[in-house]
Amino acid sequence: MTTTGPATTDDRPRRSLTARVRILLWLLLMMAVALGSVAATTRSILLRDVELRVSGLLAQEAGEFAHFEERGVDPKTGRPFTDPGRLLHVFLERQYADPDEELIGLVGRDGRGPAQIIQPPRDIPVAVPLHQDADARRRIYDSPDSTGILHRAAGEIRWAKVAVARHGSEPDAAFVVAFHPGREQAGVDEVFRILLAISGVALVLTTGIGWAVAGRILQPVRLVRAAAAQLTEQDLTRRIPVRGRDDVAALAETFNAMLDRLERAFAAQREFVDDAGHELRTPITIVRGHLELMGDDPAEREETVRLVTDELDRMSRIVEDLLLLAKAERPDFVTPEPVQLAELTADVYVKARTLGDRDWQLAEVADREVELDPQRITQAMVQLAQNAVQHTTAGQTIRIGSRADGSCVELYVVDCGPGVQPQDARVIFERFRRGTARRGARGSGAGLGLSIVRAIAEAHGGRVRLHDTVGGGATFVLSLEEARP
Repeated sequence: MTTTGPATTDDRPRRSLTARVRILLWLLLMMAVALGSVAATTRSILLRDVELRVSGLLAQEAGEFAHFEERGVDPKTGRPFTDPGRLLHVFLERQYADPDEELIGLVGRDGRGPAQIIQPPRDIPVAVPLHQDADARRRIYDSPDSTGILHRAAGEIRWAKVAVARHGSEPDAAFVVAFHPGREQAGVDEVFRILLAISGVALVLTTGIGWAVAGRILQPVRLVRAAAAQLTEQDLTRRIPVRGRDDVAALAETFNAMLDRLERAFAAQREFVDDAGHELRTPITIVRGHLELMGDDPAEREETVRLVTDELDRMSRIVEDLLLLAKAERPDFVTPEPVQLAELTADVYVKARTLGDRDWQLAEVADREVELDPQRITQAMVQLAQNAVQHTTAGQTIRIGSRADGSCVELYVVDCGPGVQPQDARVIFERFRRGTARRGARGSGAGLGLSIVRAIAEAHGGRVRLHDTVGGGATFVLSLEEARP
C-alpha cells in the first residue's frame, strides 16, 4: 500500500525587498558605478599625462644631443668633435638631469656592447639605476630602435638613444636618456587609492542620507499602506496628512479622495439598507396581517387582495426610488448631451398636463442650447409637477418654465397651494421626510420624490431651491449653475 506524505510546499508569500531598500540599492549601485568611473578615468588621464611628459622629455633630450653632435665644437681644439668619448663627455658636463632621469654616454669595444660609461648620473631614488645595470645597458645599446620600454625586475625604464656617427675605426658610441616612471606611476596609484577611499566614504554617507531621505519620501506611502490595512467597513474616517506638492503628496490626496468616495458609498449603502428596512417593514406587516386574517368570504377576499396589491405596488415604488438614489453616486448616473432648452421645457409641460386636472400654464421659455441629461431633467421636473399636483386642488394654477442668466440655467415649477412651512423647508429634500399638516396631508408617497430631484440636480453640478410664491404657494427651482451654453 502506498501512502502519501504531507505536502512540503511552502505556500506562504515570500517577502521581497521593500521599496526603501530597492531605492537605496539602486542609488548605491549608480553611485558606485559613477564614482568608480570617475576614479578610473582620473587614473587613466594621469597616466596618460605621465606618458606624454616622459615622451616629451626623452624627445627633448635626444634632440638636444643630436643638435650638439651636429654643430658642437670641442672647447680645447675649437674644431668639431672627432672622438665620441670626448663628445659625450663635453655634452654631459653641460647637462643636469631631472629627477628620475639618467643621461648616459656609452662607448662600445669591438661591437660587443658598452665597455665604458661616460659621466654617470647622480643618485636617483630607484633600486637599481641604469648605470649600475650592465645587462639593461647592453640591451638598450644593442637595440636597433631609437626609443623603447625596458621591463625588468628592478623597475620599468623608458629610454631614447642617439647613436654617435662612426669615424674610421673608432668604437661605436651612443647617448642614452633613461627615465624611471615608477615614482610618478606610484603617485598616480596613490591618487587612485585616495579617490577610491573618498568614494567609499561617499558611499557610506550616501547610504545613511539615502536611507533617511527615502524613508521621508516614502513615509506617505507607508501611511497609505497602514491606512489601507486599518480600513474597515465600520471605520472609513482615517485620512493621510498631505505635505508638499510633489508626486507623493498627490498620491496621498488621491488616496484620501478615494477614501472619501468609499465612505460616501458605504454611507449610501447603509442608508439604503436602513431606509429600505424602515420603509418596507410597514407594508410587509400590513400584507402579512391581512393575509393572516383573510376569511373565506369572497367579498372579504377581494378587499384583502386589493389592499395587498396596493401595498405591494407601494413597496415596488419605494424599491425603485431607493435604487435610483443609490445609482446617483455613480459617475454614469447622468449622460449630458446638447439639448435645446425651449424644446425640453415644452416637452415637460406636455407630459405634466396629464398628471391632474389643473390650470397648467407654460411660463417663460429660455431659448438656448445647454449640456444636460434630458431624461433625468425631465424626470426631476415631472416629479416637481407631481408634487405640485398633490398639494393643489382641481382648477388651481401650476406654471412650468425655464430661464437663463449668463452661465446659469433654471427650470422651475410654481404652484398656488398651501406653501411650505419654514421648518419643513429644511427637511423636505431628505429621504423619507414629508411636510407637516399644511403640505403633506394629501401626499401618499414615501418621501423620496424630492430627494430624487436633489440627486439629479447635484449630479448636474447644480442644486434645487425652494421659495414661496407671491400670492401663496411654493416655487421649486432646478438651478444648473455649471451648465454651459
